[in-house]
Amino acid sequence: MPPNVRSAAQIRREFLDYFRDRGHAIVPASPVIPHDDPTLLFTNAGMNQFKDVFLGSGTRGYARAADSQPCIRAGGKHNDLDDVGMDTYHHTCFEMLGNWSFGDYFKAEAIEWAWELLTRVWGLDPQRLHATYFEGDPAQGVPADTEARDLWKKIAGLPDARIHPGNRKDNFWEMGETGPCGPCSEIHIDLTPDVSGGKLVNAGDARVMEIWNLVFIQFNRNPDQSLTPLPARHVDTGMGFERICSVVQGMDHGRLGRFSNYDTDVFSPLFNALRDISKAPAYAGTLPDPAGRSRAESPQVMIDVAYRVIADHIRTLTFAIADGCLPDKEGRGYVLRRILRRAVRYGYQYLGLKQPFLHRLAPTVADLLGDAFPRLRENPQRVSEALREEEASFGRTLERGLALFEEAADTARREHHGELRGADAFRLHDTFGFPIDLTQIMAAEHGLRVDIGEYERLMEQARERARGGGRSATAAIDAPTAARITAFGATDDHWKFEQEALTARIVGLLRADGDALRPLDGPASSLSSGQSGAIVLDRTCFYGEQGGQVGDSGVIRSATAEFRVERTLRVSDSIVHAGTLGSGALRTGDSVELSVSPERARTRSNHTATHLLNWALREVLGEHVQQKGSLVDAQRTRFDFSNPRAPEPAELERVERLCNEQAQRGLVVHAAEAPQADALKINGLRAVFGEKYPDRVRVVSIGPSVADLLADPAKSDWRGYSVEFCGGTHVRNTREIGRFALVSEEAVAKGVRRVVGLTGPDADRADAQADALLAQADALAREKAPEALSAGLSALNAELAGAMIPLVRRAALRSALESLQARQKEQSRANAADSLAIAVQRVDELIAAAERFGDSSIVVGEMPDLPAEQLKHAADLVRSRCGSCAVLFGVRVPAGEKSPPKAIVLAAVSDDLIRRGVKAGDLVKAIAPLVDGGGGGPPTLAQAGGKSPEKLDLALRAGRDWIHERLAK
Repeated sequence: MPPNVRSAAQIRREFLDYFRDRGHAIVPASPVIPHDDPTLLFTNAGMNQFKDVFLGSGTRGYARAADSQPCIRAGGKHNDLDDVGMDTYHHTCFEMLGNWSFGDYFKAEAIEWAWELLTRVWGLDPQRLHATYFEGDPAQGVPADTEARDLWKKIAGLPDARIHPGNRKDNFWEMGETGPCGPCSEIHIDLTPDVSGGKLVNAGDARVMEIWNLVFIQFNRNPDQSLTPLPARHVDTGMGFERICSVVQGMDHGRLGRFSNYDTDVFSPLFNALRDISKAPAYAGTLPDPAGRSRAESPQVMIDVAYRVIADHIRTLTFAIADGCLPDKEGRGYVLRRILRRAVRYGYQYLGLKQPFLHRLAPTVADLLGDAFPRLRENPQRVSEALREEEASFGRTLERGLALFEEAADTARREHHGELRGADAFRLHDTFGFPIDLTQIMAAEHGLRVDIGEYERLMEQARERARGGGRSATAAIDAPTAARITAFGATDDHWKFEQEALTARIVGLLRADGDALRPLDGPASSLSSGQSGAIVLDRTCFYGEQGGQVGDSGVIRSATAEFRVERTLRVSDSIVHAGTLGSGALRTGDSVELSVSPERARTRSNHTATHLLNWALREVLGEHVQQKGSLVDAQRTRFDFSNPRAPEPAELERVERLCNEQAQRGLVVHAAEAPQADALKINGLRAVFGEKYPDRVRVVSIGPSVADLLADPAKSDWRGYSVEFCGGTHVRNTREIGRFALVSEEAVAKGVRRVVGLTGPDADRADAQADALLAQADALAREKAPEALSAGLSALNAELAGAMIPLVRRAALRSALESLQARQKEQSRANAADSLAIAVQRVDELIAAAERFGDSSIVVGEMPDLPAEQLKHAADLVRSRCGSCAVLFGVRVPAGEKSPPKAIVLAAVSDDLIRRGVKAGDLVKAIAPLVDGGGGGPPTLAQAGGKSPEKLDLALRAGRDWIHERLAK
């Protein structure tokens, strides 16, 4: 970077320093994976972490804030994936610079500071800057934002010609169908050479580009769509970091308007690293024809598209994996998988990268952004390993998938008027892992389109097969519905920790609409008998699903109706009770009685056991262990944690022992709220990686009281106890847990392990099942008969495979079974030696009695009941000793304990007789019906079976005659 050109890091630092000097708290960026917001795939704006403040359900310890927030837009409402690479300004991953006011300053300060930073700090030409304001919408009862318009004139001195009215789409911000909203004022920069682009503002022309959006949140949108002024007004601004870097660096380079996002040092180091890996021609900044975007473009154009795609996508992947999301087959994970496979395909076809390469770029991302976002440097190995593993997996099918695509493309051109069949697109997805958007891009490069209708029909059929016709007991909640639920008001749910019954009032109803929930409108809205839906109450004792603990089930009753709650969800501060109305009708305003299922007690036990498990894993495996996920219900606890290897059996045994020791100590389980800043100082505290916690947190401590922990937070003794942030339900004393047993351990991703545990009666039943299996193993150890030992081992292995028993007991059973299997193998070897001797003796007898036909031998006769391999060995022995020969064996297999008697015939023929028409497969096929059976095989060796061994003599005679007939021709 030339000394007169400001780097991206310097531009970011100048932004944050500017607002720090004006009393703003510089807050850390939140993870790009919004673990606490089910309505978002990814963090897609800087305001996401402050959504609760705008909704009025949360507060912060500051009134002004600023940050730089990595964002991902690659799914859902905000999806830029398809455009990435095709131009110079779309990204799936970008940084959002932002400053906020929570009921503090408003329009005047926001406009003044934005103008000062742009023109005086960064030195942008004021004559190139334009502002927009909301023109109003009389039909919606929304006034024009003349206040902002007049402030631009007063503060910035902008003439009317550079202050533009904008419509509701461009200049009015809304969180959802209801909730906080307000006008926004955008700042655009004119990049035309002669500064003549005023008419291009908000016209979608890149020559006049929006660089900053100032949102003034001053209204609340009500369910009837009317607006109410908010008691506290907020400011929410957002500026695309990559865009402002292109403007500032373009100005510093003397190339303003000719310097794109991808020309900045945000991306150039990634291009350099990619060129070093691929040895491809250097990035030249060329763009495809917007009308074509096909492979008819020059090779350099498609190479440059590949550079842009890969540089963008590796940033997205690195951030997302570092923040705890891995490529997967559903949800956020599938979006990452699509992004990764899109990048891999471009690298493979246009940069010649036939081996995994993305993991080699991730360290460059960490080097570029690690100072601003330190979490990128916390575990770079995990990011690289996840990328390499996923890329290698796709690489195994990529070449074959591309070959299938080329065949399908040829067919589309010849037979389908340039339309790729939906069936081919579905096969690319289903068999070779090609996401449909990747197939569409490839089709466009060939000048083709895809029959999406047929593809969607096939996908829906596949989804129906996967569902098996079933439907989830609880429907999905999309963002608009979540906003409507929030508008019902917060549910007072503090009773969930102490009570199983409560009286409440219905404040909102929702009905099931396919796989979604929809609010029922109007004061007289109701659910009728048999309908599925959900209830929102003014208060509840039901626990809403959160933090890995499933929501409660139970019953809600009115005087005339009964609603079965199958699942309880949390949407912001509202609790949604989802299920089915069994009888009667329920209306908004009804008074109801709540009764939580007794299963809650088992869920409480399992949740407290999960805390003990988290603590014990760290004690045994080390400080690196971090919680990666959990699921706690009435049946078990499932816990995912980071560890680079599978724990040793002795380590798992110690983990289980520590959990049981803590449970048997009868420790009191304490829970209390505390300031987050104070609670974070507690020695040994466990918190979930990537989780965003409020300013006041609920601390759950198993043993010492929360007051004692806060009084002396650095005390080393605290590491001997489980202390976590948690909003879930727990037992009062660890003795209520009873016995704890780990029943499984497995890998779920690279560097992530999963254990499953049982408590109380479920753990006791697992022990009892283990006792029964060990008793079977002891009985088998005393078994003398080889057949009985073999059958018993098979049965015991099958039972063990499906048994839910403690891991420690499973290891003991495995040891016992290995000992028995070793004994069985020894017996089998001895039996095999005996059988071989018998087979050789009988072969000698049959060869001595063989019939000669010219220079060939015909060897036909019965053999004893031998293992199949030894029977084949006997046939090979005849062929090796007789040379030219036809062999036909018959075997009578006696009835078994569960099987009837049967006959087996086996034929073997030398090559010279095969040429004369004697083929083993034809021979057994001809005589098998005589023993009421069938079979066949190749000419050299074939076998058949039948259910009438008493007819074996007849079949052997017929076989001898069949051989004679063929040799006589």
